[in-house]
Amino acid sequence: MVILTTLFSVSFSCARQAAPSGGPKDLDPPVITKSNPLNGTLNYKGKTIAITFDEYVTLDKVNEKFMISPPVSKKPEIFLKGKSLNIEFTEDFKDSTTYTLYFQDAIRDLNEANVIPNFQFVFSTGNVLDSLSVTGNLLNSSSLEALENSLILMYRQLADSAPVKLLPDYIGLADINGGFRINNIKEGTYRLYALQDKNNNKKYDLADEGFAFMDSTVEINHLKNYLPVVIAKDTGKVSDTKVTRPVAAKSNNLSLESKTPEVPLINGEYKMFMFTAPVKNHYLTSSGRKSANLLSYTLSLPPDSVKFEFSITDADQKSYFIEKNISGDTIDVWITDSSLFSKPQINTIVNYPFTDSTGVTRVKTDSIPMRFTATRSTRARDALSRYKYSNNIFENIKPGQVITFSSQTPFRDPDTTKIRLYKSVKDGRLSVPYSIIKDSLTSRRFFLKASLKEESTYLFIADSASFGDIYGDVADSVGLKFSVRTNNSYGQLAMNLSNVKGETIIQLLDTKEIVILERKVNKNSKVEFPLLERGNYRLRAINDLNGDGKWTTGDYKEKRQPEPVTYYNKDIDVKIDFWIVEDWDLSKAYFKDQKLKTKSVARN
Repeated sequence: MVILTTLFSVSFSCARQAAPSGGPKDLDPPVITKSNPLNGTLNYKGKTIAITFDEYVTLDKVNEKFMISPPVSKKPEIFLKGKSLNIEFTEDFKDSTTYTLYFQDAIRDLNEANVIPNFQFVFSTGNVLDSLSVTGNLLNSSSLEALENSLILMYRQLADSAPVKLLPDYIGLADINGGFRINNIKEGTYRLYALQDKNNNKKYDLADEGFAFMDSTVEINHLKNYLPVVIAKDTGKVSDTKVTRPVAAKSNNLSLESKTPEVPLINGEYKMFMFTAPVKNHYLTSSGRKSANLLSYTLSLPPDSVKFEFSITDADQKSYFIEKNISGDTIDVWITDSSLFSKPQINTIVNYPFTDSTGVTRVKTDSIPMRFTATRSTRARDALSRYKYSNNIFENIKPGQVITFSSQTPFRDPDTTKIRLYKSVKDGRLSVPYSIIKDSLTSRRFFLKASLKEESTYLFIADSASFGDIYGDVADSVGLKFSVRTNNSYGQLAMNLSNVKGETIIQLLDTKEIVILERKVNKNSKVEFPLLERGNYRLRAINDLNGDGKWTTGDYKEKRQPEPVTYYNKDIDVKIDFWIVEDWDLSKAYFKDQKLKTKSVARN
């Protein structure tokens, strides 16, 4: 079994040639004029490969792009000499094994950077070329977007530990459209994986590496033959071969920019869904003093049995207060004592959950100095400093919209004697009762509650110093006029769902995949999305297998695939004052339409 590594080095030198002046721009890639051995050679016993081109070439990021399948353990030396590309191996090859050298688009002509796309060189140390193949597509597990430049790994070793501890028997790369094809495979039973290899060791050994795996084995047999692109018809003897340049097809749309041809779309046999494993260890991910009066801490996971605790050396607990987000993994400490937050350094002590190397979570105590150097201001502080807060009051607001006020620093209670809300009527304006309620999760947000009617116009007035923060800064006066739109000034969308199996989350997305609204269902039903602005929308369904109300990623250690996701088969154009009703059969998986992509060639 070949389970050796694939590491590469490049050392080459060549005289840089100047392009001749005048004449049409060269748009043709380099052409092989001879090779030793031939591409497709059998019974190869040598250690050196020389490929000669019809012009001088250069290598672009060949350390990153060059791969050999099956991998070898020692670095081959790759260098240019004249018009020839040379690959020299320092170890013996395995007997009766077919090797494929992948260059991707690393080989380019010297003057114009025209590339040879997806160049491969094949030889066998036995008397046959393995001619079987595997194809598939690699997709992001949550968005179903095609993923490129991830490794595809095949193992004869079927143990679950193989991709973690061993190197693959065969290796490939997902193309720009997420498709992959590994050729020259020997008949047998394999495990198939995909990996975003962050440390370039061809193993899944980092928790934050993207990973995908097939639940079942892959059978490679004679039904999966592939058609070789260009394999020289030869007896297997090592010799040179002459190759003539093919006639290029003419096009009226030739670009002067060198580009690789469009990568053909592969509708592969195996669909693989890449995920990043969930964080399982507790630790402090960050700490910082964002301003003189704000200390912030983040944890890798929300605390469970071990809680987060905080104190400041030689400071009273009344000199600060703590706020946490809803999950408890983000902690903000607001310093209220000016004599404390004026210090350039505040010494803090934090107790937090920490998972050690044995997997046990315990309390860890750290002393963390928090530093902040304020910019000196020549302006004296006064009661009416330029404090600002924000709101979501626009010229027109939705029916039922809750008006929100937000601040960068904690609000003090607003002075409601200086705040008025009026409704415009025929003879003037009418005072409207309201209440201002503090957000239970943060001191930096208030809500205005009032009965606002459709097709009515309102005026919100807040005098100077009606809003302010706990540090004594107050806002200037503001007057905001707004209207409440009618229901028929929006579009409405409804989906008739069929074949709903278990807990399912239906998400309404914009075209940038941002979630706008979501609904949870567990049976065939109609879901409605009212009050939509005009525009295009798409829909995603998540099969919420664990019933936690959100999409859950995969976990290879637990052999758990990410929760299945599918999309409605088209974007929906929502128009004003229209009810759109669509039928959606959730038993039919839909993958996003692939668009043929072209990758521009980077210029040196």
